[in-house]
Amino acid sequence: MSQMEVEIKIGGRSFEVACQQGEEQYLLSAAQLLDTEAQVLVTQIGRMPEARMLLMAGLMLADKTAGLEERLREAQDKLKSVEADLADLKSKPGPSPEKVEVPVIPEDVTDALAEIAARAEALANSFDEAKAE
Repeated sequence: MSQMEVEIKIGGRSFEVACQQGEEQYLLSAAQLLDTEAQVLVTQIGRMPEARMLLMAGLMLADKTAGLEERLREAQDKLKSVEADLADLKSKPGPSPEKVEVPVIPEDVTDALAEIAARAEALANSFDEAKAE
């Protein structure tokens, strides 16, 4: 791959930087991150020597990166813990089924209800016949 020159702006200053062809967008993104930090310095302190501005902006970015790496490590540790807990739960047998008791209606009650229903039907039929006459 051939190299190419890309102009970037950091802290209001322009720089020509070489990069591999196809990597321009990565360089521009990185330069934007550095420029964001440099703009904070320019706003707070004002104009300063180029080397100092770049050093301070780089240190500010490094500080943010270190914080993010720490948070990433914490998240990875938490993920490992949760995965271990999940693996532990999966390796254990499931809970034993609960015993559910279903009440059973005694047969003599069922027979008595059927007899009452039959009498009610007979009464309804005789009422309908009496009404029809």
